[in-house]
Amino acid sequence: MRKLSTYACVLAVVATATLAGATSLRAQAAKTAAIPLAQLMAAYQRPHDVPSPAGNPTTAAKVALGKALFFDPRLSGSGAISCASCHNPSLGWQDSLARGVGNAGSKLGRHTPTILNAAWVEPLFWDGRAATLEDQAKGPLAAPAEMNMPHGDVVRVVRSIPGYAPAFQAAFPREEVTIDTIAKAIAAYERTVVSGEAPFDRWIAGDEGAISPAAKRGFMLYNAKARCASCHSGWRMTDDGFHDIGLAGDDPGRGKLVPGLVILDHAFKTPTLRNIAERAPYMHDGSLGTLEAVVDHYDHGFQARPSLSAEIKPLHLTDQDKSDLVAFLHTLSSRDGDVAVPTLPR
Repeated sequence: MRKLSTYACVLAVVATATLAGATSLRAQAAKTAAIPLAQLMAAYQRPHDVPSPAGNPTTAAKVALGKALFFDPRLSGSGAISCASCHNPSLGWQDSLARGVGNAGSKLGRHTPTILNAAWVEPLFWDGRAATLEDQAKGPLAAPAEMNMPHGDVVRVVRSIPGYAPAFQAAFPREEVTIDTIAKAIAAYERTVVSGEAPFDRWIAGDEGAISPAAKRGFMLYNAKARCASCHSGWRMTDDGFHDIGLAGDDPGRGKLVPGLVILDHAFKTPTLRNIAERAPYMHDGSLGTLEAVVDHYDHGFQARPSLSAEIKPLHLTDQDKSDLVAFLHTLSSRDGDVAVPTLPR
């Protein structure tokens, strides 16, 4: 028998479950001998370890230093903006604004992406212009519209603060304070920003009561009729790819970095759906305020154009389908602990 891909297995299970009127994907999958239940669930199981690159292995000293730098507004030209100003832990590591706000209150061109689970993400930014978290950390610091502090000034300011000296010595005992070590420390901290166990995780681990029947139906739709899993795949619910999903606007997205490739015109990075219910508004331009609006967009609200992803097609969802999908998306939220703002070095 030909071996099915995980996504194909999901489609088959969902089709069978729908025909049978089953509300338990587990029970129906178990009856489908050709589709191993373990293979189906494995596609969404959380990893046990958080990755870190060989060139910047995570240590407690780096994380502590990086956290201080992440929350320190002195790394901005105005002295009023820190990384945490836009990536607020109380707001899903975003800022809850449609478009980000930067230096002197300037309105940025795109919605602030979350750094949640960024340890697994490469490349970064909506258009993928940063290859690593270390590269990403350097960008907003120097960008005139964002933190507006040239890298040389960032280094000068950090070196001028006596309290940072022992922290850098502990984190990088054989390295100087440079923009690279500053970025490495910030990246090390950002790699600790990981979403916790959500009801969905408990369900796929075997707790049938962890999510509602509506959410279980939503999971079936997510993997079949609604086509969500074709891009929002894996435990983070993202393929880390770039797609034109048909939003109105003239932002070229990834197409600006890779000109001449039509499929990348208006293409933006697939965001994670973890803790998505707490991260409104949505999309690269913050144009959709609710999960219901997002589902409606994918159902029928997109613009047809040459660059439109092949996965974006009319879905013909019913009102019940839409409600069930939103119910499922809410099961991806974890109750993560409060993040204490560190005492900054002096």
